[in-house]
Amino acid sequence: MPASLLCLIVAISDGDTLTARCGEPGEYQQVKIRLAAIDAPEKRQPYGQQARQALAGLCFQQQAQITPRSTDRYQRTVSDVHCQGKDAGAWMVRGGWAMVYDRYANGYSHLYPLQDAAKAERAGQWRLLVEGQEPVPPWQWRKERR
Repeated sequence: MPASLLCLIVAISDGDTLTARCGEPGEYQQVKIRLAAIDAPEKRQPYGQQARQALAGLCFQQQAQITPRSTDRYQRTVSDVHCQGKDAGAWMVRGGWAMVYDRYANGYSHLYPLQDAAKAERAGQWRLLVEGQEPVPPWQWRKERR
């Protein structure tokens, strides 16, 4: 995998998936990217649309530094992404728009204090706690609907 790419973010699918246009003019390549170590609510899940809008607000039509880590089963490039000088994954977790995806968070322990802070402040999807509800982790939400 290349060390790092400078790309333009051209689409936001949801709170943890985006499309980047990378390469030289005339030789652009579209790359589907999954943010590493996080999982955002699905579109039809509570706060799913807000998570998508939050990521779009940070990254859409922005130059992004993409650091590929692996490829997932859907052939998306799992990457660390920096938009406007911010780590998009950490920013999404800190805003309460995504959860740390425990299963894939090896090497990303810095995300847990950000998640704890978002939860304590009832930020993003953690607002559900105010209503006496616990946000359903996206991986669990998907499993229940299979």
